[in-house]
Amino acid sequence: MLIALQNGIATALPVIAEDLHLSDAYAIACTVLLSLSGGLAEAFGRRPVIVSTLLLFAIGSALCGAAQNMAVLITGRIIQGAGAGGIFSLTQIILSDLVSLDERGKYNGLFGLAWALAGGLGPLVCGSLASQGQWRWLFYLNVPPAVILAVLILKFLHVPTPPGTVTEKLLKIDWIGLSILIPSTCAALLGLTWGGVTFPWTSFQVLVPLCLGVAGIVGAMTYEWKSAQNPVIPFHLVSNRTSLSGYVQMGIVAVCLLDLIYYLPVYYQACKEASPTASGVDLFGLTFSSAPMSIFAGISVGITKRFRPQMWMGWCFMLVGFGLLSIVTFDTSRAESIGYQIIVGSGIGIIWSAAYFPVLAPVPVTSSAYALSFLVFCRVFPQVWGVTITGTIIQNGLKSRLPQSLLAQNSGNAELIYAIIPRVSTLDEPLKTLVRKAFGETLQVVWRIHIGAAGCGLLASLAMKPLPLHTERDKRWEMEGASGGLKESKEDA
Repeated sequence: MLIALQNGIATALPVIAEDLHLSDAYAIACTVLLSLSGGLAEAFGRRPVIVSTLLLFAIGSALCGAAQNMAVLITGRIIQGAGAGGIFSLTQIILSDLVSLDERGKYNGLFGLAWALAGGLGPLVCGSLASQGQWRWLFYLNVPPAVILAVLILKFLHVPTPPGTVTEKLLKIDWIGLSILIPSTCAALLGLTWGGVTFPWTSFQVLVPLCLGVAGIVGAMTYEWKSAQNPVIPFHLVSNRTSLSGYVQMGIVAVCLLDLIYYLPVYYQACKEASPTASGVDLFGLTFSSAPMSIFAGISVGITKRFRPQMWMGWCFMLVGFGLLSIVTFDTSRAESIGYQIIVGSGIGIIWSAAYFPVLAPVPVTSSAYALSFLVFCRVFPQVWGVTITGTIIQNGLKSRLPQSLLAQNSGNAELIYAIIPRVSTLDEPLKTLVRKAFGETLQVVWRIHIGAAGCGLLASLAMKPLPLHTERDKRWEMEGASGGLKESKEDA
């Protein structure tokens, strides 16, 4: 829930953009830690890793809140993102250690409920603080709960710690693969961010980092597949079509969800002249429809021991919902647009809760940590690309639709175009209507693209097999005092 609250910052972006620049540093750092989290949890144990990531998140949040310039803000977001990546993954790994897959449905539903509540409260709280010029508290508020959670975990989570020296554990991590994957991802992201906004798509400033980044990612994957002894990307976990389908579906639904969280507030703030606080309230259709449907999906999987029908239902909801959002114009009523959110939010809630089952059902319980860390990686890594690409589409769409007189005032800069939103209400007619119409038409294009994404998700779901759910747990990681654990495994060996 603590990490989910960060999504609320999307409602404050137009306000923060006027003060300090926000980059993709958070998402990149989050992705980096995700690629490491499974291996770190296996090597060092669950408790030290999750406590360390909570403290990183708290330190990064404090730096962001205190930032007086772009360099400090980006540094804070990098540290905060690194902590968030570990928290993302370790919470799922620890749950899988304590609860067998056939009983995990209701817990996944509770996770979905926490995300939905945070998703509803986040935009409201963040929007309210941003409207009052207090956006720094968006970050400061993270510090106390992160520290408290770290203390509670140290006191109550008593799970085994693997034997071995720090050097031995570090040598188990694939540093070669990471040294290729991380800079390649950054380079590709820079190319996508600059393309058509800062530089033309055909310029060397865009083509060089984009081509080098894509080539590096392909090279990293080839190395991971052929040569790595402890691969960052566990290709053996995607050797079956059901798990592969689950990873693909999670990546698609994650991109769709984050795009909705980031760009629906743009619609309400630009087209409906809503304040950041009001645009947070306007997202309730999305957030509070996904919560009950997430619980429904989790409980229904637990009862029926089946996951395919729920996944198919979710994608059908998303197809219909995005289809309806794609016809929303700048003067569509609020009630109508929020009603369409409920449909797409219902689909997202179902898939978000149920996508774990096709990933974990085909693999042994001893591989759950790697499978889950890669699943969360597949949730976050596509978001880095998805939000960037969608943002580029929006910026380019606005540049082609906004009046040239307004563009000239803002020098065509992406962040300055984003900063037009708070000034829409001050524009005179007919300029105000032209600006609102430009935003509305641009977002229609975005939702049409998401119809195709949801269709791809539905096609991917057809590859799942009707597999049974595991009834056992990984005994190496049972709570100390219970039977099993690493000590028992070591004695047996």
